[in-house]
Order: sequence, then C-alpha cells, then structure tokens
Amino acid sequence: MSELGVVLFYTTSSAIQAEKVVVKEGLACKLIPTPRQLSSDCGISLRFSWENRGEIESAFKKTDIEFDAIYHL
Repeated sequence: MSELGVVLFYTTSSAIQAEKVVVKEGLACKLIPTPRQLSSDCGISLRFSWENRGEIESAFKKTDIEFDAIYHL
C-alpha cells in the first residue's frame, strides 16, 4: 500500500476546487473528513498518494488554490 498524504483547507469550497484541479492533472485523490487530530477548521480534506505531493503543490500554485497545510499520514 502506498503512503498517503492529506491537504487541509480553510474552506470547503477550496477543497472542492482543489479536487477538480488535481483530477484534471490526472492524479488520484479523494475528499475525506478532516482528521480531528490535525485540525478542527474545515471539515473536508483531500487525500492523495504521498509520491504525488510535488505535483499537487505545483497544481495548487498554478491555480492559486489556498490551503492550510499538507500532512504525511
């Protein structure tokens, strides 16, 4: 099983927008409930394969998607 990462967002709309961008880039991801040990802000996070971290960050920078943090699970 591959290692996973999770992206935390400030708003639900940012999480949904991020999912669309990541899928458009051809990368696998899934919206999940935010793990409570990581944050109590936005209730939705984006789970992804840790090996795609660089590509995901690059996609967010190109589209100005705001996110709180990226964690390795």
